[in-house]
Amino acid sequence: MIAFTHSGRHRVAVLVRHGLLPMELGIVHQLFGQAESAAGEPLYEVVTCALVPGLVRTDADFPIHVAHGPQALGEADTVIVPASHEDDESMTDGLLPAALADAFALVPPGARIASICTGAFVLAAAGLLDGRRATTHWKSSEHFRELYPAVDLDPDVLYADEGDVLTSAGEAAGIDLCLHMIRGDHGAAVAGDVARRTVVPPHREGGQAQFIQRPVAEPRSSSTGTARAWALAHLDRPLSLRELAAQESMSLRTFSRRFREEVGITPVQWLTQRRIERALQLLEKTDHPVDRIAADAGFGTAASLRQHLQTALGVSPSAYRSAFRGPGAQGGSDSAQGGSDSARGPRNPPRPRAGSRAVAGAGAGRRSTTPGR
Repeated sequence: MIAFTHSGRHRVAVLVRHGLLPMELGIVHQLFGQAESAAGEPLYEVVTCALVPGLVRTDADFPIHVAHGPQALGEADTVIVPASHEDDESMTDGLLPAALADAFALVPPGARIASICTGAFVLAAAGLLDGRRATTHWKSSEHFRELYPAVDLDPDVLYADEGDVLTSAGEAAGIDLCLHMIRGDHGAAVAGDVARRTVVPPHREGGQAQFIQRPVAEPRSSSTGTARAWALAHLDRPLSLRELAAQESMSLRTFSRRFREEVGITPVQWLTQRRIERALQLLEKTDHPVDRIAADAGFGTAASLRQHLQTALGVSPSAYRSAFRGPGAQGGSDSAQGGSDSARGPRNPPRPRAGSRAVAGAGAGRRSTTPGR
């Protein structure tokens, strides 16, 4: 049986196992299924497959019926492995079961592979994460480290992007990961449209640190939300920590501590992420020169903007604009400020460099509930 039926679309295969968390499967279909081109054409085709076609148990009181077997993996451009409530938590030897090993052998060379939540255990058991940065649900991080010491586990981020292999944290972090992949494939505008349709933020602030239970109670009497909203309205001007703290009538020390507790990163890191997002939006949606975009995003100069994009994404402003707006985009080159880029830009949309923390956990809105498993 042929799994994918639409030529020209990016093919996403979701490999589910007994003990599936239904939300994780729904996330993939919902987000990739809503990504459309400017002409309204679907950009992805998503197919669900299992090691054995038929009924697959979930962690809820209902099963799902899966029509496709592992052969669908052989046709995929992207493979996504959600968590299994039954398998991942009970792994003790760190070895990949034979049926899963046979299934992974079908994945074409060059295909992108990603996991949601404890699906990272499967990728690690397959040897795909050795020597690479990865994440998983924070409650499973110690068990993961015991089984896979060769993996550079970072339990504080919402997702980790190693180019062809990506991992995400808890169940809700699968949303962040899918939006990140869509953004990397087709740009911030497409990912933003998907986020709006799904009624979720295009990014979430910070990482898992804000969701981990701590013995000391979180502060409830005040928040840094007013300061963040004020900063977003004034990104084009220099902003000091003292000004942000003043918005909440806090001392610098108290503001910095509470900001990190609520957001998971420092105010400076958060501001840099917001400025990068603003610059990317302007590069995609306007013909403004790079100098003006740098000023509007608060970087001051094109040289500063170029340096921050190189660190975060591994590309220059003109290369990013060329990739997502086409080689005919106006706005000029950033090379006038001392840089040099190809006028054509990369043929494939740029992704953040392996291990980059600049966008893995960024966000425009904050969730206050702990993500599911």
